[in-house]
Amino acid sequence: MPRNKIGITERLKKHKNTHRRTKHIDVEQREETKQGFLQGVLTLMFSQVLIKLLGMVYTLYLTNREGFGDEGNGIVSSSYQIYAMLLTISSIGVPNAISKLVSERVAVGDHKGAYRIFKIAFATFAIIGLIGSLMLFLGAGIISKQWLKIPEAEMTMVALSPAIFFVAIASVMRGYFNGRQNVKATARSQTLEQVFKTLLTIIIVEIVAIISNVSTVWMAAGATVATTLATFVGFGYLFLYYKTVRREIALEIKSTVNYKYERVKNIIKKILMVSIPISLTAIMSSLNKNIDSFTVVRSLKEFLPENEALAQYGILGGKVDMLTSLPLSINVAFATALVPAISAAKARKDKKTIVQKSSFSLMTSMLIALPCTVGMFIFAGPILRLLFPNASNGTVILQISALTIIFTVLDQTINAILQGYGKLRVPAMALGCRSNCKINIKFSISAKPCIWSKWSCMGISCMSCNSILNINSSSKKSNKIKLNI
Repeated sequence: MPRNKIGITERLKKHKNTHRRTKHIDVEQREETKQGFLQGVLTLMFSQVLIKLLGMVYTLYLTNREGFGDEGNGIVSSSYQIYAMLLTISSIGVPNAISKLVSERVAVGDHKGAYRIFKIAFATFAIIGLIGSLMLFLGAGIISKQWLKIPEAEMTMVALSPAIFFVAIASVMRGYFNGRQNVKATARSQTLEQVFKTLLTIIIVEIVAIISNVSTVWMAAGATVATTLATFVGFGYLFLYYKTVRREIALEIKSTVNYKYERVKNIIKKILMVSIPISLTAIMSSLNKNIDSFTVVRSLKEFLPENEALAQYGILGGKVDMLTSLPLSINVAFATALVPAISAAKARKDKKTIVQKSSFSLMTSMLIALPCTVGMFIFAGPILRLLFPNASNGTVILQISALTIIFTVLDQTINAILQGYGKLRVPAMALGCRSNCKINIKFSISAKPCIWSKWSCMGISCMSCNSILNINSSSKKSNKIKLNI
């Protein structure tokens, strides 16, 4: 055989072997990322279940505590919704935004760029969180007396105000660790925070009850002091964990590749460009709750005594919200893990991984939501009587709210998919439509005395299905990704 033919056949064999090796390496990488994704989801899911169970412990304690009950829940819930709005602006969109940007850099080997994003984001949101804390601290009186018409909520807002700063900087650290595919730090910090919140709530409320002769207002303030102290504990754990992995991060920075220098101004702009749309989505969700804060008690006061109106809102904002948010807190594991996973896959141009993870997450979300929807609708009365024997009102409100679970769970997962893929505006636009519809329903119906706060729940369910249809349609048309819903 001629030499040139032998050389050609040898080169072809080498090329085939190289192609096989490359394909084998790609399959191994996909398996590793798949295992890492599932491990992260399971870790976060276990953490969220534990957090929710602990949350139920102190909610059950407060609701059944003599002198607190539905009225105390109403005070805490109204304050917490204002706190949640400022918290959303300063920090809620941050973990997903930081994890998205960091995972994109880590996926191409740019560890130095990822760490630089973390440092700049930490300084930026420390300032934003401090401003949010000062706004709530200084404006507590005006918000409670003039906006909410619940003057008892002033002290609870003051007690909650420092928590905004600690949550803002802790959110940046959680986003950085999530972007490095290390969700265990996030899960542990959140679990530790909830453990301390549960213990401190019970201890502080009992001490305040003894000192204040069972004053509902001061007991509610004591419960929110426990929340602030718990957020500090959560941040403290993340800071100590960061110190232990600092050497590992330094080694990764030394081995960085594909580093591109960017000015601080450009990085801040990029962080805000990603975090603001994600925050807007969270703000819209928080706005739905604030619509209840501003409309339910105001409307009910026209037909009911003040204490009874506050108790009706306490049923909606306390017991019902706690029960219906249980499936959401379990499903949030997918929302947290999906954003960095899909961002990294997109940076590698691995569309197959995006479709697989998205379809798997949607299927699992459906399996979580559907039994919860049916179970809470059918057994609403027995559930309330079992968990809240001293305050079991609210069966119809829970039944109406249960209908929203399946839609909001799927909505949560699809939002995470779109955010990871870079389509940040669609979830905010869909939730904006939902909030607008809810406001119109609230102001046209909720002031009728015969149905009271039941229409508040109906406003939540009015746009859930439409929101999901809009987001799913956008994901198909704009991204050309067919998801198996």
